[in-house]
Amino acid sequence: MKLFVLLGPTAVGKTALSIRIAKLLGSPIINCDSRQIYKDMCIGTAAPTEEQLAEIKHYFVKILELQQYYSAAQYEEDAIKLINELSSTHDNLLLSGGSMMYIDAVCNGIDDIPTVDPEIREELKERLQTEGLEKLRSELRILDPEYYNIVDLKNPKRIVHALEICYTSGKTYTSFRIRRKKERPFQIIKIGLRRERKELFGRINKRVDAMMDEGWLEEAKGLFPQRQLNALNTVGYKELFKYIDGTWNLDFAIEKIKKNTRDYAKKQMTWFAHDESIHWFPPDNEKEILDFISQNI
Repeated sequence: MKLFVLLGPTAVGKTALSIRIAKLLGSPIINCDSRQIYKDMCIGTAAPTEEQLAEIKHYFVKILELQQYYSAAQYEEDAIKLINELSSTHDNLLLSGGSMMYIDAVCNGIDDIPTVDPEIREELKERLQTEGLEKLRSELRILDPEYYNIVDLKNPKRIVHALEICYTSGKTYTSFRIRRKKERPFQIIKIGLRRERKELFGRINKRVDAMMDEGWLEEAKGLFPQRQLNALNTVGYKELFKYIDGTWNLDFAIEKIKKNTRDYAKKQMTWFAHDESIHWFPPDNEKEILDFISQNI
């Protein structure tokens, strides 16, 4: 069985093309976007439309409540189980998305890190709010100095997660970060989409404006009471929440969304650039892409 992976930065043009590729392969689409997996945040995540969902079967789209915790490790387990099940009836499958860690989890596997004790998770979540990030950083420096020296110290999610593992296991987070590639019982063929940076950034800016026209602000207002949830700690919603709570004016919030989305796209492009197994194409070269796939089926 072959797994075709369609990847690329946000707004590059994956969604429409993924449907055409899925039809060529006779495959459903296995979504690989860490935010589209949640319900109630459809506009802000540019989730597939109801028409697109009706056209092709999608997995991992709008299946989780915002309160549910989910991770790349859980996605690896769920996606590999699904791929194995679908392989009995499909010779070719399509995975499509831009979440780097989720793609890496399926293609290479991630370390077998212990399941975090829910009580420890809640305790650290509360401590982050009451004591602040600096206090937790100090604890990580003592408990796992090796990871402390390489982690992004401004990223509370990573600091908290490392502490969760330390307190749950009684070992350092570093001791579980083996980085050993897992063998998969299927062939992986990666297809990357990329545009010139100026063109991509222009598409990002236009998409943000279009999403606002579609009612993104109203969607964000409905989610504002749940703004502390991890699922909503993401580009777009964070900025709109600052407008809703009166911190920023709307024009400034929209410009910040555009800038932060462009910055995220840069991170995606940097991550993907290190993967020499990706076959790159301009998204508008649809015939060339479909011909490449046909030759590799």
